[in-house]
Amino acid sequence: MEEAMRDGVAEQRERLMESLRIYGGHYAELSRRFAAWLGLHSTDATAVLEIAAAEERGAPLSPARLSERISLSTGATTALLNRLEAAGHISRAREHSDRRVVTLRSGGHIQERADEFFGPLARRLDTAMSHYPPRLLEEFEAFMSDLNSTMDTHLTE
Repeated sequence: MEEAMRDGVAEQRERLMESLRIYGGHYAELSRRFAAWLGLHSTDATAVLEIAAAEERGAPLSPARLSERISLSTGATTALLNRLEAAGHISRAREHSDRRVVTLRSGGHIQERADEFFGPLARRLDTAMSHYPPRLLEEFEAFMSDLNSTMDTHLTE
């Protein structure tokens, strides 16, 4: 019985992982298209999106945290931030009481451009999600949180 249950979980895991791999491919392609649309290198566009998303969550990123989020060395992140700042896409501010702490902010036009580009997809996703009960979506959020936590732990170890 236990083996059959494990087999069922393993089969379901494989199906879910395949769906997530497909989603990951779609996300990567969408990110590539967004970068091209902005006229940026894909890594630069990813950084801009990370900075804007963190701001929206009310938790702006520091350069070190951005470096972790996009898997770049400190030096490469500094060069990236210099490019983005020179182009007016981001700014670095010392708004913390500890003046050594640098906060990254996206340029006002970035959020507008992201909304313009991703707005149609957001509306399609809202429509697709509206077919599911809120409780099921909450459970899916919890599942994704557990999945991400498990992956983070594995990557850290």
